Amino acid sequence: MAGPDPIKTLLYTVNNLLKQEKYKAALAVLKGFRNGAVYGAKIRAPHALVMTFLFRSGSLKDKLRAILKATYTHSRNLAYFVFTYKGLQALQEKIQGKSLQSHSFLAACIGGWLVFGDNNNINSQINMYLLSRILFALSRLAVEKGFIPQPKKDPFPLFATLVWGIVLWLFEYYPHTLQPSLQSSMNYLYHDSNVWHDITDFLVYNKPRTAAQK
Repeated sequence: MAGPDPIKTLLYTVNNLLKQEKYKAALAVLKGFRNGAVYGAKIRAPHALVMTFLFRSGSLKDKLRAILKATYTHSRNLAYFVFTYKGLQALQEKIQGKSLQSHSFLAACIGGWLVFGDNNNINSQINMYLLSRILFALSRLAVEKGFIPQPKKDPFPLFATLVWGIVLWLFEYYPHTLQPSLQSSMNYLYHDSNVWHDITDFLVYNKPRTAAQK
């Protein structure tokens, strides 16, 4: 008579463990780590692929290495942050016996300092992405709480006007203050379009092809 299937036994044990309420907080931290790693890879990989092949020079091997490095860094950092944030949240709630708004803020501050405090290209992009989102959110919250009056007209056109006016002024006269990837994008759009030699680099290519590329 055959003994119990070890795979089925293992799955039963794991699934039984996952249903234990007393382990829920710790397991949520582990799943948060998993979700951070997966989401970071899904977000960064296509972005790195496009930006690398559009703007980065070098061999195919170098480009693939850059894509993998950027994807790994984003995935790792987001996984570390979610793990730290959820772990500190759970710890504070356990110590104080309840969940407070300050727990979220403090846990995220510590996680942000530990994980996203290193000044590199990936962290810079993530932090600036979040900054634009929280400025919008804080503006809406200020109106919701009555700190500023509800606008009589949609302020978005004024917002768009200032954003584009300021960013192009900075690009044309103080480009060194902008993030390198933004500089590259704007160079492609606004400066590279000022130069051509014939129909090939006017319509087909952005820049004339070298002998090695032909």
